[in-house]
Amino acid sequence: MRAYEFTDTWLVAAPVDAVAEVLVDLEQYPRWWPQVRAVAKLGPDTAWVRCRSTLPYTLDLVLDAVSRTPPVVEVALSGDLSGYARFTLTSEAGGTRLAFEQRVTVGGLLALASYVGRPVLSWNHARMMAGCRAGLGAATAAGQAAGTAR
Repeated sequence: MRAYEFTDTWLVAAPVDAVAEVLVDLEQYPRWWPQVRAVAKLGPDTAWVRCRSTLPYTLDLVLDAVSRTPPVVEVALSGDLSGYARFTLTSEAGGTRLAFEQRVTVGGLLALASYVGRPVLSWNHARMMAGCRAGLGAATAAGQAAGTAR
């Protein structure tokens, strides 16, 4: 088993509730997050997710909701990765500050690859999160525009 920890912080130009609404709607992730290829709801708090970033491999994950209520939106991860991913949302002038934290372990071939390819795997994750950042900004902007058009 190999452990990974990722953190990032960025600002989204939307209120906390609008950002949280997009983040908790897992079934819509493929619409705004390009690296999330498929989502299937398995239960009220559980979804199966397939992710593929720049490298030619796809992760199969099961996400179980831990918290859907701001300030913390968190899921437990199992499957190809085990651990959690958490967004902490803070209201700030100009929108919402997102603090992202992910702690996971990997096994099997991915763990073996990480012995020599850890920098490449970390870069691949950074590409995945760049897709999240851009897509989340666009999705919340679209949601706000739809809300004002009503």
